Amino acid sequence: MGSRFPSHQLSNGLYVSGRPEQPKERAPTMSSVAMPYTGGDIKKSGELGKMFDIPVDGSKSRKSGPITGAPSRTGSFGGAASHSGPIMPNAAARAAYTTSGAMSSGGTGSASLKKSNSGPLNKHGEPVKKLSGPQSGGVTPSGRQNSGPIPPVLPTTGLITSGPISSGPLNSSGAPRKVSGPLESMGSMKIPGSAIIHNQAVTVLSQDDDFSFRKTFPKLILWSLILLFLMGFIAGGFILAAVHNAILLIVVVVLFGAVTSLFIWNTCFGRKAIMAYIARYPDAELRNAKNGQFVKISGVVTCGNVPLESSFQRIPRCVYTSTSLYEYRGWDSKAANPTHRRFSWGLRSLERRAVDFYISDFQSGLRALVKTGYGARVTPYVDDSLVIDVNPGTEELSPEFIKWLGERNLSSDDRKMRMKEGYIKEGSTVSVMGVVQRNENVLMIVPPPEPITSGCQWTKCIFPASLEGIVLRCEDTSKNDVIPV
Repeated sequence: MGSRFPSHQLSNGLYVSGRPEQPKERAPTMSSVAMPYTGGDIKKSGELGKMFDIPVDGSKSRKSGPITGAPSRTGSFGGAASHSGPIMPNAAARAAYTTSGAMSSGGTGSASLKKSNSGPLNKHGEPVKKLSGPQSGGVTPSGRQNSGPIPPVLPTTGLITSGPISSGPLNSSGAPRKVSGPLESMGSMKIPGSAIIHNQAVTVLSQDDDFSFRKTFPKLILWSLILLFLMGFIAGGFILAAVHNAILLIVVVVLFGAVTSLFIWNTCFGRKAIMAYIARYPDAELRNAKNGQFVKISGVVTCGNVPLESSFQRIPRCVYTSTSLYEYRGWDSKAANPTHRRFSWGLRSLERRAVDFYISDFQSGLRALVKTGYGARVTPYVDDSLVIDVNPGTEELSPEFIKWLGERNLSSDDRKMRMKEGYIKEGSTVSVMGVVQRNENVLMIVPPPEPITSGCQWTKCIFPASLEGIVLRCEDTSKNDVIPV
């Protein structure tokens, strides 16, 4: 037809105007058949029985899926169900199946069958059942595909757990063993209060925080004295050999003996001199203390958010605890630590901790927060409340002491041992030395930025000593009455 308007002919011979309509592919349809009443019999439940590999009754069902083959919807379907989709190579057993679409072995065809499934076939012509996830019992039927790694063979227990099967340790039978918390390689007992040890609010103190005259004495002066005395001994010996005059040598020996005596005196009585200095230091009043002022406050202790418990005596609600175990080393006995000398006591175990606490000033009645936790620098001068001397060779160990040693994997051999324990519990009277810090309505005692020196005590022949961080001074709390708070 000669026209400027486009037209086309239909299949029945009629001519209509307009362009021919493009053929649209029809979306695959999904259909389902209502399952019959099973009466509780899993064999009649159809697909539910197939999930557990239980033979079901020959109920006729129909599955329909997308046809991935040729777009011409031609083909014959026989039997009660049909299979649509690609077929794996070696279709030797495809006589029992009817397919529609492209086949990997080439060609299309139809045949009657008893049962068919939608999906690919394996090399034997059997339908491939796809499974996702591990199978219970560790048995994988032939012709199935598993998604993911194959789990280890585990006994069938019937328990449903979360997480991967192979996570966690296994017991002797291969089943997963659930363990809560960290694992100990030797199965040691859990130390009570281990959660407090790893708390960031707890300051763990070491032996280096104790007073030591050798640490406080200046190293430069010490080495200068050693060099001076060495030169004096050399000069005195040379004069004695050359002129036969021993005056210089005698003077050097007397001076060396005097300096050595001073060093020994300060090493033995330096700690007591520091505690006497703290006792003589005047107490300040918190109401009149200025921000940044170094003060000494005496008052009653109140626990903060994280109270402590003593290691051996189990004293609750403490703000400071210290438990140390010493061993005496003879000639043939083992050393408690690498620096342990013979015929002396050596430190074997030390548990010393401190946390933030409150102190109520005796003079003003105000309460201040003492920042001794969260890794703060603390110098404790706390008397020991308990001292136990143990000699396994002559006496029997107490059950409490044996239990304490076992919890820390410490041996109880024939060596002499000495345990010391000190603590500051709630309601005790304590003296604190630190710097006042005011933050809005909060009054705190914080460590000073630099060490504080005690000065020379010439009447007692005591050299100056430095005090680092917050200084805690508490007498034996077992002898004093505790104020209830």
